[in-house]
Amino acid sequence: MAVDVVELHHIGLGMGNDKADEARDFYRDVLALTQDAGRWHIPGIHGYFLDVPSDNQIHLLGSDGPSPYSKGPGKDPVENHIALAVSDILAAEEELQRLRVDYFTLDNVASPNLKQLFIRDPAGNLIELHQVGLCRCRKSQRAAPAGN
Repeated sequence: MAVDVVELHHIGLGMGNDKADEARDFYRDVLALTQDAGRWHIPGIHGYFLDVPSDNQIHLLGSDGPSPYSKGPGKDPVENHIALAVSDILAAEEELQRLRVDYFTLDNVASPNLKQLFIRDPAGNLIELHQVGLCRCRKSQRAAPAGN
């Protein structure tokens, strides 16, 4: 059995804190992406969530040097990565263990009750896995702001 991937959630782009505002302006002004004003507060990470018309997001993640969430060399979730939603995050973790895939976890950092698993493909690309339905990435699934 393999991990049951449901959808692409976001692309995370890591950068220095001083570049996050400039990058946001670029994606907004050059590519006409809109900012998700409801981005979760992630302590120690300056950045933005930008909506892509396909109902996905680009996450601009600012941190100077290793982030406060780094688990050591090569295990920093603020590095460039793709994020995939899975049908069952606990089953995904069991499958990674069964397949002896090296991974690291973050729990309740970006949002309460959000467990994130991070793995690397054979080329070294970082991949985030998290439970479908627990991210702000899909604009169509967000609650409307109060008063609208």
